[in-house]
Amino acid sequence: MVFHQILNPAHHVALTAILALIPFAVLLALLAGFRITAWLSVIVGSIVTLAMAIGVWKMPLGTGLHAYFLGSLTGFWDIDWITLWGVVIFNTLTLTGIFDTFKTWLISQATADIRVQTILLAWSLGALLEGLVGFGYPWAVMAPILIGFGIVELDAIRVAAIANNAPVSYGALGVPIIALAAVTGLPLLSLSASVGKIVALLALLPPWLLIYLVTGKKGLRDGWPLAVVGSLSYILGQFPVSQWVGPYLPDVTGSLVSFGALLLFLRVWRPRHILGYGGVELDEVAAAGPDLPRLSAKEVWRAWMPFIVLIVVVVLWTGPWSPLPKISWLLLKVTGISSISHKVMDVEFSFTPFVGGTSILASWLVILLFVRPQAAILKQIFQKTLYQMWGAIVVGIFIFGLADVFNFSGMAASLAYAFSRIGPAFILLAPILGWIGVALSGSNTSTNAMFGVMQTLVGKLLGFPILLLPSLNSVGAEVGKPIAPQTASVGVSTSQYVRSEGAVIRHNLGWTLVVLAWLIVVGLLYYFLAPGLMRL
Repeated sequence: MVFHQILNPAHHVALTAILALIPFAVLLALLAGFRITAWLSVIVGSIVTLAMAIGVWKMPLGTGLHAYFLGSLTGFWDIDWITLWGVVIFNTLTLTGIFDTFKTWLISQATADIRVQTILLAWSLGALLEGLVGFGYPWAVMAPILIGFGIVELDAIRVAAIANNAPVSYGALGVPIIALAAVTGLPLLSLSASVGKIVALLALLPPWLLIYLVTGKKGLRDGWPLAVVGSLSYILGQFPVSQWVGPYLPDVTGSLVSFGALLLFLRVWRPRHILGYGGVELDEVAAAGPDLPRLSAKEVWRAWMPFIVLIVVVVLWTGPWSPLPKISWLLLKVTGISSISHKVMDVEFSFTPFVGGTSILASWLVILLFVRPQAAILKQIFQKTLYQMWGAIVVGIFIFGLADVFNFSGMAASLAYAFSRIGPAFILLAPILGWIGVALSGSNTSTNAMFGVMQTLVGKLLGFPILLLPSLNSVGAEVGKPIAPQTASVGVSTSQYVRSEGAVIRHNLGWTLVVLAWLIVVGLLYYFLAPGLMRL
């Protein structure tokens, strides 16, 4: 028997919507209210979701377990497989000292002006860290550097967090976009491109905010060219890759192009006044930068080489010209009938052995040929990675099982039907839902898994361009990252605010609302002025 979804099991739209929200309420209460660890929370949330799907939406037990199993396989192979090898690469660079060399070189290129240091390091280097690892690591790495430049600790964490806004949608080598494509069934490259269009406009704002946060209005008077170059150079590197290559590398290329453009710009331009934190003017002696070791050309090349290898291998392997990601060795699926379209829909798992995660594994193997770490270092790399990642891997497995049951049972369709009653004004709510989802769940990937299908269905019911709402959900989630408890807990791990994440979240909140307001404006621009750019 083919399972037929039920649209309104409570026979009252509002009551049905409240019932559909119960799994989210439970999950988010466990995460944000009781502060229960994420992997345990998603297991409990999975049980509640299955119970609701079977008891209220009348999904057969066997069908529900089948959908859950296929979603879990997708979570491991399409998501965890990427993040695992991304973190392996990062730990390889840190444990071999290559990342410290790269960081030292970059710091040595900055002038003593706090605005230059903030844009070059918090903005550009932070984007690189987000593109490789995500999970709050850009805060943890950048905040101590900014503190060393004289920024008050709580403000340094906020600067690192706000600088991290634009890159999050493509964080951890594109995992949030891959998750969104997996649950919605929308083409991966199309979603990468639509999110890239939104991020390109969103990224115009943060560099201006960063300069204001470290030097106030005074810093913007002669520092505005730095904000212009910082934003446009990141967009120059991010946008083409997001449009025509895919979601794996936009942050990496955006950050590297931003480095290059800023360093070239600083050869021909300097702010008239050298400013320290708070807009205090520094004289040449007081402004002297940190005493850093001089690096040889060989050391600089060794520091850049892993990023070049990663870009070349992943672009050649995953780009639209490559047949490798399309090779499938196994296809499993469970089918049903949608309560909205009344057409066949399914949950499926396709075992494609040469997916993005495998390309990142291949990149790591090539990097090893250059780095040649000792066996003891390799052992440390895997020990550290598994220690860091086992919880995230478990979450990836269970959150996709939960999401696929929620979507396949018809709960997402019921919620979408209720939200569609709001009408076209839902365009204002779409990014806010993403912002709320990540603020409570702590994960852009999880937010896309939970809300992506619902946003897509609302868009279909309202006749919106099909890519617009799920893309706004994803970018809304990146804007909410500075107030996500799980992200903050990692981000403050190198500061005195360990176990005091609440103070950090309160300090960040107001500025995330500013960026969220700008995102809503961007969404309205695409909805009213350029809807064709958000269509397949």
